[in-house]
Formats: sequence, C-alpha cells, structure tokens
Amino acid sequence: MSITKAITRPCRSNYQIRHVYLSHKQPIPQQRRHLSSGPLTGAAKAEVQSAHKYCLNLLSKYDRPSYTLSTFIPRPAQQTYLALRALNATLSLIPDTTSSYTIGLMRLQFWRDAISKTLAGSPPKEPIAILLASAIEDLHHRSNGSARLSRNWLNRMISAREQTLTNDPYPNLEALEGYAESTYSTLLYLTLGALPMTSVTADHVASHVGKAAGIAAVLRGLPIVAFPQQVQQQTQAQAGSGVQIGGTRQGAVMLPLDVMAQAGVKEEEVFRQGADAPGLRDAVFTVATRASDHLITVQQMLSNLRAGGDVGHDFEHEGEEGHQYAADATRHESPLDEVNRAFGIFMPAVATRLWLDRLESVDFDIFNPELLRSDWKLPWKAYMAFQRKSI
Repeated sequence: MSITKAITRPCRSNYQIRHVYLSHKQPIPQQRRHLSSGPLTGAAKAEVQSAHKYCLNLLSKYDRPSYTLSTFIPRPAQQTYLALRALNATLSLIPDTTSSYTIGLMRLQFWRDAISKTLAGSPPKEPIAILLASAIEDLHHRSNGSARLSRNWLNRMISAREQTLTNDPYPNLEALEGYAESTYSTLLYLTLGALPMTSVTADHVASHVGKAAGIAAVLRGLPIVAFPQQVQQQTQAQAGSGVQIGGTRQGAVMLPLDVMAQAGVKEEEVFRQGADAPGLRDAVFTVATRASDHLITVQQMLSNLRAGGDVGHDFEHEGEEGHQYAADATRHESPLDEVNRAFGIFMPAVATRLWLDRLESVDFDIFNPELLRSDWKLPWKAYMAFQRKSI
C-alpha cells in the first residue's frame, strides 16, 4: 500500500501488541545551585559532566533516535540539544508515571519553575536543569550576551504537554499539527537558537520537520495510549522507540476526531478488535500522509534553494513571537548556507521518514510490534543524508 494512494480495508489477522513500560525517577527540586559566570572548574565542571552523561543515558533508554542523531548536531548546540531532548523525553513520561491528573500538573509545574530558575542562573539540583544552565552560560559567552533561549518557547512545550494529560482527542488534524508545532518544531527552534542562528529559512524548514516528527510520535504512541493497562504488564522489551507516551488510567484512541469520523472509526471497536477495527488503517493512513506531506515539502524547499531560488512559499509563523527577523546588513550567509550550516538539527526528518516507510510496509497496521523496534538503518541513512545535505 502506498502512502500516496487511496487504500482499501481487506480483512487481516490481528497482531500481538508489544508495549513499552517506562519508568522515571522523580526529580529533586529542593536544592539549588548557581553556575559561575566564568569557565566551569572543579565540582561545577564535574556536576555538568555528570548531567551530560545522565541526559545521554536518558535518551539512550527512552528516545533512541534522538540519541543516535546527536552526533550530527553542530558542536556549539550539542549541550542544548541533549538537555532539550532529555526534557522532552521526561515531559512525555509524566502522564504514564503519575497516578492522577493533579500529580501530573504538579510535575509540570516543577518543570516550569525549574526552567524559570535555570534561565535566571540558579538551576535546581536536577541533571537536565544543570546541563541546560551550562548550555545557556556557554551561549551567553559565545554570543557576547546577544543570544538567549526563549522562555516562552520552553514554556510552550510544557503547556502543550499539559493538554495531553487527560488524553482528550484532537478535534481535527489541524489541532494535531498545532501540538506538533508547539513541541517538536519548538525543540528545533530552540536548538537553532543555540548555534546561535536567527533565520526565517531555517525556522521554516524546522517547522515542517517538527510537524512531521510530532505527528509520527503521536501515531507511534497510539497503541500505548489505547491499551495502557497492557503496557503496565509488559517488560521494557522494546526500549528506545521514542514514542509519544499517554496515560495509564484509561485508554484512548489519539487520532483526530474528524479523521476518525471520515474513516468510520469507533473507539470501542478499536478496543475490541485492535488492528482489525473497521476504518482504523484508513485513519492512520490519512494522518501519516499529513506527516509525509511535511517531509515532501522540506525536500522541495531544499531543491528550490539549491536551484538558486527561494523556498517557494511563505513561512506561516513569520511575525509571531520568536519569529521576527530584522534585516542585518552584516550577514553574509545565503539562505542555503544557513540551512546547510544547521543541517544536523534537521536530521529528525530522516528518522521520521524511516518510521513512516516501516508503517507503510506493514500496511498501516499501527499495532504491528515491528513499529516499536529501533531502526538499525538509521545511523547509515542519517550519515548519507548529512553528507548530501538532503532529507
């Protein structure tokens, strides 16, 4: 079945679902620390090194694609990348590791407070906050104080996660795209800011890559959100899938309501029949097609830039907070040069494309256990894409 063609619904046998049980230690918010304004030495340096190791290990366990792709991130942004991706993984774990909505809200509030203190130079004694504070300090020195990470973008990531605590369905496909923009696209904007880079073209590419990655993450997590009690009974046999985690209290089918209605999908039939629920593969196909469309758009944008033109269409978020671009006569890079310099930051597009190809290969059976496995081809595919500067 092709992701570019309409699909039919033949009768197929059901598949056994393999789930990932994820656990995470509660952070310790009581203690505070302050990083000096000079080079890190002694205990502070050791603390940052320990935090760096912690974030790497966290990604290795819970977001293997981001762990693999970290090697392609430009060196000035690597600390920021690791801290942000570790934060993203931690936030995604909250619904599945808290016993109530109220506790989930408290955990998210801890991270809001932690971000505020970290940006103020007094991070809590928590590894992600420590590494992020070190990255912020480094960015300050490299840019002579002219560049900083956006507090609003960091808080937007947390607020977007808050909306998913109760597993309320997305009303339509556009709402799902908005969630992806507020989480995965925002991760890329923040990482670009750590280079530092302020570029409408780079942000435009990042927006499409992030939307594709975010939509795919929601699809990957659909079986886990739909059958949370089965998740609790499974061992962590398929760690590192980078899935979008849901709650453990009550199952939900996290597909846009308009797509489900169009395909004739009923939530109770998904709970009873799994992959054989009428219309489910059609609905998954529709959502996956939207993610694929964003990647195709990125490919066309890169092709247009290499041909000496512009990207071909306007950036829909230009002019919004964080996306204002003043003319700078001292800048000497072309839009293509900017994209090429930041290309490693766009590598999640490669992991997303590989996963969408695997979804297509199993005929859009979102419950197929193959979809939760790490892709052994990712390192090689990522290397080739990075060398060619092509998604």
